[in-house]
This record gives sequence, C-alpha cells and structure tokens, in this order.
Amino acid sequence: MDTCTPDLFSKAVDSPLVASICAELEDALEKVRRGDMSRDDYDEYKTEKKKLLPVFTPHATFVNGMRNNKEAMPSGLSMYDVDHITDPKGYYEKRIKGIEELLGVVLAHVTPSGEGLRLFFIMPNGMDLEKAQRWMSVQLADKDYDQCVKDLARCSFAVPRSYILYIDTERLFRTPKPEDMPVAETESHDRREDNAAKTQASATVEDTGEATETIGDSSIADDGREYTFKGIPYRKIIKCWFDITGGEPEKGERNTRLHILASHLRYITDNDEDLIRKIIPRYGLDEKEINALVHSACESRLYSKSRQMNEAVAIAKDTRISQEQTRPPEMPKKLPPLIELLLSRTPDIYKPAVAHAVFPPLAAHLHRVKFLYIDNEEHEATLMNVLMAGTGAGKNCITKPINLIMADIKARDRENLRREREWKEEVNTKGSNKDKSKRPQGLVIQCIDADMTNPAFVMRTSESDGHFLYTKLNEIDQFDALKGSCKGNQQFQIMCLAFDPDNEYGQTRVGAQSITEKVQIRFNWNASTTIDKGKRYFSKVLTDGPVSRINFCTIPEQEIGADMPIYRRYDERFSKLLKPYIDNLCNASGRVWCQDAFELAKKLKAECAEVSRLSQNRVYENFTFRALVIAWLKACVLYVANGESWDSTFDEFIRWSLNYDLWCKMEFFGDALDKEMKKSSAESKSPKGPRNLLEMLPDTFTESDAIRVRQSAGMNREGTLNMLRQWRYRKYIDHRSDGSYIKTKNLTEQTGNP
Repeated sequence: MDTCTPDLFSKAVDSPLVASICAELEDALEKVRRGDMSRDDYDEYKTEKKKLLPVFTPHATFVNGMRNNKEAMPSGLSMYDVDHITDPKGYYEKRIKGIEELLGVVLAHVTPSGEGLRLFFIMPNGMDLEKAQRWMSVQLADKDYDQCVKDLARCSFAVPRSYILYIDTERLFRTPKPEDMPVAETESHDRREDNAAKTQASATVEDTGEATETIGDSSIADDGREYTFKGIPYRKIIKCWFDITGGEPEKGERNTRLHILASHLRYITDNDEDLIRKIIPRYGLDEKEINALVHSACESRLYSKSRQMNEAVAIAKDTRISQEQTRPPEMPKKLPPLIELLLSRTPDIYKPAVAHAVFPPLAAHLHRVKFLYIDNEEHEATLMNVLMAGTGAGKNCITKPINLIMADIKARDRENLRREREWKEEVNTKGSNKDKSKRPQGLVIQCIDADMTNPAFVMRTSESDGHFLYTKLNEIDQFDALKGSCKGNQQFQIMCLAFDPDNEYGQTRVGAQSITEKVQIRFNWNASTTIDKGKRYFSKVLTDGPVSRINFCTIPEQEIGADMPIYRRYDERFSKLLKPYIDNLCNASGRVWCQDAFELAKKLKAECAEVSRLSQNRVYENFTFRALVIAWLKACVLYVANGESWDSTFDEFIRWSLNYDLWCKMEFFGDALDKEMKKSSAESKSPKGPRNLLEMLPDTFTESDAIRVRQSAGMNREGTLNMLRQWRYRKYIDHRSDGSYIKTKNLTEQTGNP
C-alpha cells in the first residue's frame, strides 16, 4: 500500500486492465438490460470482477501500511455514493456540474458497475465522516444516500479515465486548508492539524497485482483536461511514440528518453513548454527534473517534425496505409447503437467484417431515398460488399445477421413469388389460347437468385418500382451468370452502373416474348471469397472501376490451434430490438438531409487529400474518391435508421470504416493496380502505402533534390513542378530568392499526417 500521488493515480486510472474490467462489467450490465443475464448473476459477476481492480482509500492514509481504523490518519476527504441510478452522468450534470467548488468536490466519477456516482469531497470544517456525508445528502436533496462509507478504511475501486466526470487534481492531492472547506452551518472545532500535515496526498492506492502497469499513456493532464492535437489525444500519440521508439523507458534512461520525447512534442504543441509539461508522463521524475528537461528541449534548434512523431500521429489517427501496418485498423470501442446490436451475437474476431457486411441489406430497405453529397450530386444508398478472407476463416459469420436484416423483405417476396407462380401455372395450363391473363402488377421481388441471368435481372429491376434488388453470393464468381451470352464483362458493368447515380441499363430484343427494357439499376449485394480468388477475379478490371466502388472487408488469420469462436443465440428479442431500425429505413422517403454526415464527409475528404498530397500516392488517391462516398452513405444509412438522429458514435465509426476499406483495397489490390497504372502512365508510386516525399527531403532543398526523391520513389520528373506548386500553395514550403525551397516552421500545424 502506497501513498497516492498524481502519478500513481494516473497509473491506476489509465491501466489497460482497469479499462478492460470495466468494459466487461458494462457489457454484462447491457445483458441484464436486454434480459440475457439475471440481476443475481450480474451481482455475483460484478463482485468477482471488482476484486481485480486496484483501490483507493480517500478517507485516510495508514501508518505501517496496515489498512485498519487504528492505523488511519484522516485525509480531510469524504466519499459519497449515489447508487442504483440508470444515468450517473445525467445525475451529475443536473445536480452537481458547475457547483463542484462550492460543494468541495475534487473528484466525481461513474462507479465500475455503471449504475452509480461517486464523489470525493473536502469535508466542511469541523465535521466527521458521518456528518459530512449527511451534509452532502442535504445539498443534493438525496434522502436515500449510502450511509455505509463512514469507515476510515473504506475503499474506492479505480475506474478508467473515461469514467471521470470531474477532477480538481490540485486540491485532490494537497493538504486541505480552511479556505478550501465548503461552508457548513454546523458546530465548529479545530481540525487536528498534525494529522492533516502528515497527509500530503489525500488517499492511498492499494495495488492488487496486474491492474496498474503503465503510466506512459496517461490520458488527462494534472489539471484534469484531456489535451488533443487535431482531435487526437496527446496520450495516444505519446503511447504510439513509445511503441515506435522501443517501448517505455527503463530506470536509467528515463531522463534521456523523456528529453527526446519533449523535443519531438514541440512540433505538435506549438513549442508550448507549459502544455508539454502538462502532457508528458513523469516516470518517477520530480517536477524540477521535468521542468528542466522540457525547458532544455524547447530551447534547442527547431527542425522539421521527426519521422517518429509523424508516424506516431499517423498511427494514433488510424489513417496510415503502409507496408508496416499488417493488420487493418482497430474497430472503435464505442459503436453506433444499431451496429452494437448487430454485433452483439458475433464473436470478436468476426465483428469488423460483420460491421461492414450489414450495410448493403440495411440500405436495401430504402425506397427512392436520396442524399446530397459534398460534390452536389444526389446518391441513393447503393452499397456493395466483398468479404475476402482465408479458407476456413469463418466467412459465414455474415450470413445470420444479413438474413435477420432481410427477414421483412423476404417475407414480402415470398407472397409475390407465390402470385407469380400461380400466374405461370395458369398460363401454362391454357396452352396457346389467346385469353391468357397478363403478368400480375406489383410483383416487387427484391431478393434475387445468385445465379440469375441477365434478362431475369432486367425484368426484376423493371418490376421493382424503384426498390433495391439484393443478393448474397457465397462465392464472387457466381456473378458470372449476369454476363449472359455476350463476350464482354457485363457483370462488372452492372457493378459500376449500380454505384453511379441516374444510371441506365437494359437490353433490346426482337422476339415478342423477349424482355426489352431500359432500367435504372438499384442493386445492393454481399459476396464472399478467398483472398487469392478475389484478387484473380478482379485482376482484369482493376482500372475499370469495380474495385473502387465496392466496400471490402476481411477476417484476420488466427493463430494455429486458436479456440473456436462461439456465437451467441439470435433470439426473438434480437429481432424485436432490430425492428425499430428497419421500420425507420422503410418509412424514409424523398431527399434526406443530414448536416452532420455532410460535414463529416468534408473532414474525411480533407484528411485523405492531405495523405495523397504528401505521399504523391496515385493509387491511394484513386481509391479514396469512391471510398469516401461509401463511408458517407453508411453514415446516412445509420442516420435514417436511428430515426434521423445523429449519434456521437457515428463520427469515429465512419472514419474507421473508411480507413478499414482503404486498408483492404491497398492490401489486396495496391500492388497490382500500381503495375497496371504504370503500363498506361509514366507516373507511378511506391507499391504499398503512401510515402511522405517531403519528409525525405532536407529542410532546405532544390528542385534537383525533389526530382531525385521522386525518381527514387519510382516517379517521373515531369510531375515535380506541379508537386512543388501544391506544397507551396498548402504552405508546406517556401520558395527562396536563390531558387531553393525551405520547409515551413508551421508544417505540422498544416498537416498532422505522415
């Protein structure tokens, strides 16, 4: 048991194990709310899980490290619990937010169970624990407060940083003074100052083993704020920086490593010493040492942003597409409610694939609904998905969610198929009689057979009344049935036209019984294939457009001998929870405007453009154009399914979806497409991910230097001047009077990308 310091506190609340345990409790609580777990089972599960968490003792420190009342030295703090509330954050914002200082609150957080609020507050002068807690209950008008926290040895379980709603670090870790105390109408007597003087920290932290393992990724500075660079938490960038540069520092190298880190942080903090001091981890160094090394780093000569910091920012942002990134970007922890539901029965390893595969069937429920893209073009939600993964990887994981999403459409299709079958039987029984009845009207049949011929496809499209056709193919080459008897690649033409707004497709035949129609294709579909087969299938049309219009996903290869993934049961409750989302999609009509999706598309476009400009990566840039539209359409589908309401989880999920799609395209087709493009153009790029050509140049360089760098990356010299003009326009470089170029001091402020 140790006296708690700001560093130890950060170490506990930023522990990955603490985050993992509380996430498991959160999942279990959701099961209780869904009816999948009993309250008794949850309480037992919660009790066992909480035993793994480190604890604080805010009421006292303890002589000889023995946690009992006899050894306790009161800290001047009291702990107050508000239990069994469904919305702890809402309770806090309604009753406490804005008056924390008046109440003496120094820490407020959601409890590990997710159903309670815990406050650490400075006791009013002259009160003991019991009176202080009763006083707080009066301030909050809380008659049913937890009175079981009067013991000096009472523990408080650590929670993740994200659970903290308020923290006043300075007052939490300093000896309370009379002026700190909230005013209370109560008897007053002198506090035992000898006890207070012995408690520089206001609590102790008891380590239970594995829970507190690193302080290098501290999330929030000592002033309680989460500082960010271009929306990315500095703590995440710092963690990535340590990973890139060899891990967290060991004893004996802390001063040197932290000095280097501070030097690199200058370029993403505007050389702000005060900010760097707030965000840099301590690793046991005192404030005097930290201040000295930060000042020394900020006094050194400025150069361009380091390669390691460039890479750390890129990894933290999950936008890097490079050879080193061997796995797709990690899915966000917090997901949109609909996606959370659709993945709730799926094993973790399959969740990213399912999260992409559900969009074509979801969008198939929209009928003549249009969305306005940032280029002022209207789109319907055409979404096509291919899952490419190894043999035996579990590609069937997408089947059950898709079937349940499509259940209402399939039910209507069955009725119309019955009507069609009865009509055919009637026609066949009448032979060549002239009084045959006409084909029934309103035969909207959306789910088509995987091996449907081209004429049948045109007929179903003609009768669909503007609805999407949909199919799921177990193998991508089942699409070949659509090419009919022609020698061309008609199936690929259908893929391309389906994506393009206001397309026209059809066939003209001479025979009276033949189908002659011109239609607009509305066609959403899912397909699965092995990686090698998928590459071969699209190899002849890489530059023709199908690949860029399709959303790709994959399943990572598991280790040999890995445990079998276990699914949870898709029950009637699942379908009931899904129904409101499906109803929202079915009830939408006309043009739907979503300002949040529109603004997000503009942000993502700018981010992709930055990567393209600095890397001069033509393949990556070509993929981004339609990948951005796909990601934006997903945002629009989520918006409509959510009752035309934007959820805070949409932004991060859609950004991840875009980066995941681009990763798959570069991984599966980047090299091959690069070779194809080299055949038709002298301008080329590095085969895999984008490389930052500007970073490869010295701080001051000439046009000849730029030419050499381009040529070393496999590019021609003719594009050099255009590249330099772009960089000058974006203020990445300045043109000097002697004809040379110099990188701008504020380059990092302009980019934030590798």
